[in-house]
Amino acid sequence: MPLAPRHKNKTLTTFLATVTGSIGLHRFYLYGGRDRFGWLHILAIPLSLGLMAAQPEAPRLFTALPLVLSALIACLEALVIGLTPDEKWDARHNAGSGKTSESHWILAVILVLTVGLGAMGVIALLARSFDLLFTGGAFG
Repeated sequence: MPLAPRHKNKTLTTFLATVTGSIGLHRFYLYGGRDRFGWLHILAIPLSLGLMAAQPEAPRLFTALPLVLSALIACLEALVIGLTPDEKWDARHNAGSGKTSESHWILAVILVLTVGLGAMGVIALLARSFDLLFTGGAFG
């Protein structure tokens, strides 16, 4: 008798995407080690470090851009995961596990914090980009 697939918790996945999404842990939790998008998240780290080493005088925002974009994409993924209806989530990720998902208030708190983090990240990215591009970094 084959084992039932492991039940994947939507709240945990949303939390992982919010907190550790820039390194792709939520992707590996859902799809395992063969997920290409999870590896792209991890690839952003050495790519950013390589750009920083190759261009030490360049603004950190531009050399760390792969990691910054990976974090912003992870915030968007966390919102998509968290806002997926439980029935659709179970059909996609928990078919055959024998359990059903039930979202609680903690998921709403995680989503609100994710929106806040994502908005702050986008605003900071735009503000620093405009500062660097239009004033040469005069404000920081």
